[in-house]
Amino acid sequence: MQVSLIPHPQTPGPDIKISVTVGRPRRQGLSLDYEITGDIADLHIPGWVRWSRADELWRTTCFEAFIARPEGGYLEFNQSPSGQWAVYAFDDYRQGMTHQPGVEIRNGIREQDDGRLQVSGVLDLDRMNLDQGPWRIGLSAVIETVDGAISYWALAHPSDKPDFHHPDSLVLELPPMELA
Repeated sequence: MQVSLIPHPQTPGPDIKISVTVGRPRRQGLSLDYEITGDIADLHIPGWVRWSRADELWRTTCFEAFIARPEGGYLEFNQSPSGQWAVYAFDDYRQGMTHQPGVEIRNGIREQDDGRLQVSGVLDLDRMNLDQGPWRIGLSAVIETVDGAISYWALAHPSDKPDFHHPDSLVLELPPMELA
């Protein structure tokens, strides 16, 4: 399934388009392929470091996904074009944030050319105890330009200021996978 992100009205951002291809390659996996097209020369794109965990990736260009947990709370995934990523669990709206050891982004890809940046990976969710679905998901991106301006992109913007954690931001529903 492919969806498009839109900028928050208060942060219109540069002349780009952001699409995300979402899939479930297996029962406890989620594939995310973010693609920015347009004038990416105006974007601050972190240089490649390596696939590794890091915090505060949202301070510059970063892609995010949020998944509601069946017992309450949600998971947050951050992925930077640098190859760095982070996984957090929240007990409730912006409450009880903890790191999630044992959860990884695998098969990461970064491709870039004159008018396109692609960052993708597969989230390994085996240790997250998610039910088989449907999964409620929010997808978003923080985009920084070379002049330091920040814009916030998401599937939906339910509040008057950018807030990817807002429960009404989780508007995408992925159906459960069939048992083999």
